[in-house]
Amino acid sequence: MSAAARSTVDGLDLAALNSFFHDHVPGFRGALSASLIQGGRSNLTYQLTDGHAIWVLRRPPLGGLTPSAHDMGREFRVISALADSGVPVPRAIACGDASVMGVPFSLVEYVGGRVIRTPEQLHTLTDQQITDCAHALVDVLAGLHAVDPGSVGLTEFGRPEGYLSRQIERWYDQWTRVRTRDLPDIDTLHARLAAACPPEAGASIVHGDFRIDNAILAPHDPSEVRALVDWEMATLGDPLADLGLHLVYTDPAFAPVLAGAAASTSERLPTRRELAARYAEASGRDLDRLDFYLGLGYFKIAVIAEGIHARHLQGLTRGDGFDAVGEAPGPLAAEGLHTLEHGA
Repeated sequence: MSAAARSTVDGLDLAALNSFFHDHVPGFRGALSASLIQGGRSNLTYQLTDGHAIWVLRRPPLGGLTPSAHDMGREFRVISALADSGVPVPRAIACGDASVMGVPFSLVEYVGGRVIRTPEQLHTLTDQQITDCAHALVDVLAGLHAVDPGSVGLTEFGRPEGYLSRQIERWYDQWTRVRTRDLPDIDTLHARLAAACPPEAGASIVHGDFRIDNAILAPHDPSEVRALVDWEMATLGDPLADLGLHLVYTDPAFAPVLAGAAASTSERLPTRRELAARYAEASGRDLDRLDFYLGLGYFKIAVIAEGIHARHLQGLTRGDGFDAVGEAPGPLAAEGLHTLEHGA
């Protein structure tokens, strides 16, 4: 997550942030500098420092078109709530509203460690280390789903009843906001998910975007998850939706979303079947309807990819690697249909 700090960064008002830090961040010594952290496709993520301490700030994308997917207050709330839960999260520092620099943002501690984004980074590990890392991630996911929301003050964090049907309609609504072309498979997938929607398999805190590059790992032990990040889509809902999306990220069709180099698509990771079995063992949950949750995961990420592509066409993305994102929605939607019809 390190990068050379710069005094000016697109998307931040450092003068306003200096004032905010003086008022809200204990120990702040002044004169912030910042750098954009590469890797994010949605919310913009920055590393900030005063030369002594380091923080991470997240704000919505420039020209965000899917407002429900960029909720800074939601992200800050869940990280704060999980601080003593056993789920690894950064320490929450402060949350700023739009009065500070025009958009809301969240501020957390910097957690040092390894972030594995590309197959090349993953492939520096041995086969056993890769397996251990993948299993550790699934175990952390099961651990998150085991947390009683009421025990951490998140009883009102979401509405678990009807979560699946709302997800289907919410992401289709987002599609109508962000689409840059007609993709009939999206419309068909939406209709078939709505027709096949089962009752919720349970209610838990769901991360909403759980994959390997949204975890900070110990530098010398990739089986140690130091922090889960990118919580802006967290809510209370069906935990198997989290699992389904995590498994969808193993599909090579997802790779264009991360500039063609998504670590989660590596063939050296355990298979989708093996990861599902690990989760079932760790959680005790029944995975008989997993195909539906995979279809929902494909639907969701196809819409998210189209939103990123739309922002890129408008010149609103920052960083590199956005040229290929538009290649992803069609194959993702097609694979979602195939999974619903024929199984994983």
